[in-house]
Amino acid sequence: MTTNPFHSVTHVATLGAALDRLGTVFQRFEAQDSGCISYGLLASGQRWFVKGASTPQGISSLRRAVSFHQSVSHQAIVPLMNSFTTEDGLVLVYPWMSGEVLYHPTLSRQGGRAAPDSPMARFRAQPLPLIHAALECILSAHLAVEEAGFVAVDFYDGCMLYDFDEHRVVLCDLDEYRAGPFVLEVDRLPGSMRYMAPEEFVRGSLIDIRTTVFALGRALRLLLDAGDQEKEWRGTPEQLEVVRTATATDPERRFPSVRSLVGAWQTAA
Repeated sequence: MTTNPFHSVTHVATLGAALDRLGTVFQRFEAQDSGCISYGLLASGQRWFVKGASTPQGISSLRRAVSFHQSVSHQAIVPLMNSFTTEDGLVLVYPWMSGEVLYHPTLSRQGGRAAPDSPMARFRAQPLPLIHAALECILSAHLAVEEAGFVAVDFYDGCMLYDFDEHRVVLCDLDEYRAGPFVLEVDRLPGSMRYMAPEEFVRGSLIDIRTTVFALGRALRLLLDAGDQEKEWRGTPEQLEVVRTATATDPERRFPSVRSLVGAWQTAA
């Protein structure tokens, strides 16, 4: 039985020294949009993903992640195993998951998804049944998000980890998901413009489950297309109509819930 090396850790002075004591760092992730620094750690015979924050923005984000994982559990969402503090921040520990992020946030935005050998291009080139299975998994995970009273924030293909050998998708880096609905008190929410609803750019707007529906609609549209220009739709006309409803500019014209979106998508399929 694998032992979690972090199970009794509640506070350390510095993260680097703690990682050196507990195991061997085999990968380091810097230049993240969040300002966090993450590590791949081999310890107790298992690989772990350790994410630390020392800036106010990063710490707030990781605190939201703790709250989210305390409320939401799904087989397609990488579970939070531990959290602990340092002298200057907060650290989260997840199991290391095999696979490749479909769009890595530290890479150049210029053509990264369209490169033939990119994870996104390889994902899009798969047979349709495999893509549909991944989409169903993403939708199912967001049923759990909805049932827990949370809304998706900063959801995009950088949150999707796909194992090309096992043909399995899991969702990671959902740190910005929040209890909803809520009123936007800043000029915009964090996130990719390819996935964000119009209301996420308007201070004072209502962010609710229909905002999540929009993001999921964009995921369906972008992942079921053969290219990055949204000109090579691989789905059916009925499925495209579901996407159009999910991504309506006016929230009132979208599906009112993730469950209703899922029902319409399954009917169209």
